[in-house]
Amino acid sequence: MTDLLVFWQENLPLMIDGLIVSLQVTGLALFIGMPLGLFLALGVQGKSIAVRAISMAIVEIGRGAPALILLQFAYFGLPNAGISLSSFGAAAAALSWTTAAYTSEIIRAGLEAVPHGQKEAAVAVGFTPMDALRFVIVPQGLRVAAPALLGFSILMLQATSLCFAIALPELLSQAYMIGTTTFQYLPILLLAGILYAAICIPATIAVAFLERRLGRHAA
Repeated sequence: MTDLLVFWQENLPLMIDGLIVSLQVTGLALFIGMPLGLFLALGVQGKSIAVRAISMAIVEIGRGAPALILLQFAYFGLPNAGISLSSFGAAAAALSWTTAAYTSEIIRAGLEAVPHGQKEAAVAVGFTPMDALRFVIVPQGLRVAAPALLGFSILMLQATSLCFAIALPELLSQAYMIGTTTFQYLPILLLAGILYAAICIPATIAVAFLERRLGRHAA
């Protein structure tokens, strides 16, 4: 047990560096992907056939293609089209697409959960359809979708482990590098799991608490 703790202590700085990279990629993917998800959700519900078709195509490709395929496409495929991205840039781009595709469906469900009478009431008091969307429908829809969006954020942190395939020095990549050097894969992967759990378990508890609070308020 003492040897295990010493091993973890020696390698913890590198693992923390990897965890920071994982959090950075997750944060950037959510920062870019969630607003895009909102626009895609609105596009899928739009009146224009062209906008609906384009939005649906982006969503279905993002949901249908595994995140690992999107990562490799962004890192290995785009250079063939003259677009070269670093491993960090490719990870952010691919995971942003995945985030946008999945959160668009979450947000769309939230928007559809808003009673139709809310929009009618907003128009009745003088709001334009756009103002009703901005100030009434979207805020309420996002509130309904908030717990699911936060839960998805936890999944995206876990999905950054796929970035080892494009040589991004995130948490799992650091664990593999240390394991390759020391041949002690089990202890270092166990430490990686503990670090993921240290973030994900409190976040999951916070999401469940928020969901209960919102549920009581809605009731």
